[in-house]
Amino acid sequence: MSTSTAVDRDRTPAYDWLTPSPREQIGWDVDVLYGPWPRHHRDVTLAEVRRRLDRSPVCGALALSTRGPLFDDRAGNEETLRDLADCPELLPVGTVDVRDAMTAEDRLDELAAAGVRFLRLFTVEQAADPGFPGYRRVVGLALERGMVLLHDGDPRRYGPALMDRGADVVFLDLHAYLLADFLLMAREEPGFRVTTRMLSGPDSVERVVHSVGARHLVFGSRTPFMDISPATLRLRYADISDDERDAVATGNIEELLS
Repeated sequence: MSTSTAVDRDRTPAYDWLTPSPREQIGWDVDVLYGPWPRHHRDVTLAEVRRRLDRSPVCGALALSTRGPLFDDRAGNEETLRDLADCPELLPVGTVDVRDAMTAEDRLDELAAAGVRFLRLFTVEQAADPGFPGYRRVVGLALERGMVLLHDGDPRRYGPALMDRGADVVFLDLHAYLLADFLLMAREEPGFRVTTRMLSGPDSVERVVHSVGARHLVFGSRTPFMDISPATLRLRYADISDDERDAVATGNIEELLS
């Protein structure tokens, strides 16, 4: 038994992905939440989320409290700004209630005054269809203020409503099966981007980068409700250049922040 243990200590790891690599380093994760989320039957505190990120290859993230989309957009935005003020690795993301577009202008002015650049839309939870007047109103007001949209839902439904508007949009829920439709839109829309979270197919990352360019892809994990490691490892082993990997992991979001 003792001999076997000694041998194990000297053995080269069978899987080299067990050894951290600079290729797993992520500058910005655009898909981070904290607080309660009914689907997961748990309340993950900001402190727990920070601990998870601290143990991961992710250096910075765009984050918001779930209080905004689930209960009260104004109180949620205030909570996000207050909580993240002492978190240098996290940038606040705002939200509005798409079902109450009459108050959206005030909410967006408050976010703009606070220097918030990213607006996350929860159209699934708030049952907002791309053809609804409220949805069109909120999107128009956000684009007038130069905000980047972090957009949930099926890009095949919402993408056409956002085309030809000069919009910077990051689609958070694109599944690998739907990738071809996104690529067709991205050919015409330089501001359309998608996250890595659900692009788990064997060639999904490569298809985006080689078809429309690395600028259309950013890193997103949906921490803490999803594990970070599959997305970081998928990007680490993607058949793309180091410059393209750096753009996906860091550079594309840095460009939006500048």
